[in-house]
Amino acid sequence: MLGHVKRHVNKGETKSRYIAASTAKSSNEILKEADTDIQVGPNYSIPQKTDSYFNPKMKLNRQIIFCTLAALTEERKPLECLDAFGATGIMGLQWAKHLGNAVKVTINDLNENSVTLIQKNCHLNKLKVVVDSDEKEEGDALEEDDTLGDIQVTRMDANVLMHLRSFDFIHLDPFGTSVNYLDSAFRNVRNLGIVSVTSTDISSLYAKAQHVARRHYGCNIVRTEYYKELAARIVVAAVARAAARCNKGIEVLFAVALEHFVLVVVRVLRGPTSADETAKKIQYLIHCQWCEERIFQKDGNMVEENPYRQLPCNCHGSMPGKTAIELGPLWSSSLFNTGFLKRMLLESLHHGLDDVQPLIKTLIFESECTPQSQCSVHAPSNLNKQEENGVFIKTTDDTTVDIYSAQGKRKSGEVIINTAKKQKTDATAHPPFYYNIHRHSIKGMNMPKLKKFLCCLSQAGFRVSRTHFDPMGIRTDAPLMQFKSILLKYSTPTYTGGQSEGPVHSASEDMVADRVEMSVNDKAEASGCRRW
Repeated sequence: MLGHVKRHVNKGETKSRYIAASTAKSSNEILKEADTDIQVGPNYSIPQKTDSYFNPKMKLNRQIIFCTLAALTEERKPLECLDAFGATGIMGLQWAKHLGNAVKVTINDLNENSVTLIQKNCHLNKLKVVVDSDEKEEGDALEEDDTLGDIQVTRMDANVLMHLRSFDFIHLDPFGTSVNYLDSAFRNVRNLGIVSVTSTDISSLYAKAQHVARRHYGCNIVRTEYYKELAARIVVAAVARAAARCNKGIEVLFAVALEHFVLVVVRVLRGPTSADETAKKIQYLIHCQWCEERIFQKDGNMVEENPYRQLPCNCHGSMPGKTAIELGPLWSSSLFNTGFLKRMLLESLHHGLDDVQPLIKTLIFESECTPQSQCSVHAPSNLNKQEENGVFIKTTDDTTVDIYSAQGKRKSGEVIINTAKKQKTDATAHPPFYYNIHRHSIKGMNMPKLKKFLCCLSQAGFRVSRTHFDPMGIRTDAPLMQFKSILLKYSTPTYTGGQSEGPVHSASEDMVADRVEMSVNDKAEASGCRRW
């Protein structure tokens, strides 16, 4: 027994050796991101083992939020900004360091250790820390950096803080769902301010834990080919309902759903009229489980005798039993604002954020539903008067906005909401959802290249673009039957070997329809467990 213990002591596996080893590794590490230094504790990337969680994989999320705030500073300044869940304070530090006096940053966290770490990181980046209206400076270097903004560090519950103070920009990034903080966020946010919500409860939003999605969002979902956009519309619907409860409406600037998070950014429009218009855009979705065709339910309160008639497909007539389910409630309107995204792209170029530029460009193409070769991402020709969904934003030469006063309040008669233009914008909005080209491939056929297929859909008279939700997804207003017909027309049989891609001229239109119908039947037989 003694020999056994001695052998483990020599290997460093006893309790005393373990304590000594853990103490030696407890020194904090300094990381750098976007010219901002932050001090992190041990196990900083494991949320269960640290109070101040820092995820390097969320760098893209932080950059796109920074571009959002930078675009908002072109409208009015100074802005009162809140990072409600600071952790290490990296996001608020980047705001203050790169935007300077244009923003007044407040970083909040309920954990005492995180608040201490945030204050250390502020001093590490030579930023002034304001605590209880008293400014504390670190060294003489602060006197040289007069252009850097002040940072106020608070320690309280995020709901309490947002009830006590008003902000122009609020970012919510809790660990998990954000639904518990939406009511407080919209309670005191200023008119035409921005609320950004990052949700990391991916298992529920991506339909892996459907009971959790029903509990948190009151939404019925299943796993579909467009599950990422479905998750984004679920979060937007929750945000819209929270805003409507506070007599406020929203305008969705953009929604991003990637591997680790779902990000939704909305502009706040005060007034019961805006709230009513927002509430009307929350609808249920009818989803066919055989062919995966989908359509939003028609407006109205009357019970329809046969809701299957709303679907473009005829699966209910040709298949036994129930073929479709009802998903939602979901956001049914546009997910992108092209004008605001172009301003974000200019800010990313100005601040040298190369990592986020491809994503913003993809969002611009997707918002206009236009192939990249036909879409322009240059700045608007008229920078002094920009329109976003019927709201005119007049910028001046000194990058300020004359529709706002210094306190961020709206001057009377300066913001014009044009109903006709707003209806025109809604009519030209991008089509909802997308199709995965692999999901609808024809059995025994080689698909055309993605770029070639995009050109084929465009030549057929349909709007088409790629989507950031799925690298093999295609956003188009073409019905599923037309989508599959064009896909079959430009596919080649597998036995042709090296035959060049092109249309199959020997097949008639009836044969094309028969092949599409046979493909639907084969998939239905192979996936019978998916049917209700």
